[in-house]
Parts: sequence; C-alpha cells; structure tokens
Amino acid sequence: MRIGAAFIGFVTALALAAQWKVSTNLMAGAGPIAVLWRMLAYFTVLSNLTALVLMLNTAITGHISAKTAGVLTVVMITVGLGYHILLAGIWVPTGLAWWADQGLHTAVPILSVMWWAGFAPKAGLTGRDGLEWLVWPIGYAAYALTRGINSGFYPYPFLDLSVLDISRVALNVAGLGAMFVALALLLIGIARIIR
Repeated sequence: MRIGAAFIGFVTALALAAQWKVSTNLMAGAGPIAVLWRMLAYFTVLSNLTALVLMLNTAITGHISAKTAGVLTVVMITVGLGYHILLAGIWVPTGLAWWADQGLHTAVPILSVMWWAGFAPKAGLTGRDGLEWLVWPIGYAAYALTRGINSGFYPYPFLDLSVLDISRVALNVAGLGAMFVALALLLIGIARIIR
C-alpha cells in the first residue's frame, strides 16, 4: 500500500513538474506566481496536487480513510474521462506537453484506480458518501466561474461564460455533477463487491 502510494506520488510530481515547464514556456515572460496562478485554474492540476499530497501522506503514515481514498479515486476518474471524452480533441500537444498531458490525464488516473482497487480501505462507504463527494466538483465549478468572471479567463470551454449563456453553463455543470455521482455510486458498489 505504502510503496504503491509513493510511486503514484512520484509519477504525479513528475507530471506536475512537466506541466509547470510547459506552462512556463507557454506564458513566456510571465513570472512564476503568474504561471502558478494560471495552473491553479485547472481541475486537473488541483486534482493532481491533491493526489500528490494524499499519496505522499499515505506513503509516510500508511493510513488513508475509505472516504478520502474513494473521493480521490472518483476525482481522478473524472479527470481521465473528462479529458479523453471532452477535451483531448481541442489541441494536439507534442513533446513535453504530450508527456505532461498523458501523465496528468492518463497515468495518474489509471494508477489511482489500480491502487484503490488493490490497497485502499473500502469499509463503510455508502451512497450518502457519493453525494457528499459532490462538494469537490461543485466547489471547483464555483471557483472556476468566479475566477473567470473576475479575470476573463475560463479554463474549460464548457464553463466559458464569455461564449456560453448562464443556462448552458449551469446545464453543463449539472451534467458533470450527475456523471460524478454516477461514478461515485459505481465505485461504492464495486467496493462492496471487492470486500
């Protein structure tokens, strides 16, 4: 459990470091604070940072709760599916950008699911947990929209109020929230089967 968590932390750190380099190159002339602030606009980056902290903490302490492991896994599944279904066709990265993209959107989500299935505690998860976990994506949507309204920069096209009207954005957020709950309930069902 601890070795697997440490490995995921290592892969996540490499992917985030690669994304930092890519973002720094894309924002040529911007200082490190501006680069960090731009990176922190993305669900993917925030989710991977959370995975990094939780996996390293698990590697050190040997402990993570079933709820924390569960919500992290659903978040990482959402990162992977959201990217490959909704966003992968928007741009075609090359070089280091491709490695960063694959690390953050493919490798870490897959490793997280494998680790959860093999090592994470699963006792006591209920459907209510799945609903409570909605705090993460809904909180992110509110954060991203607030940032966008104040700065004009929206990290994802389905949240872009400069292009879409508020009802369309609300529908997009509701759809993503429903997908998140469905994934959470599926994960909880699988946890019961594995146990």
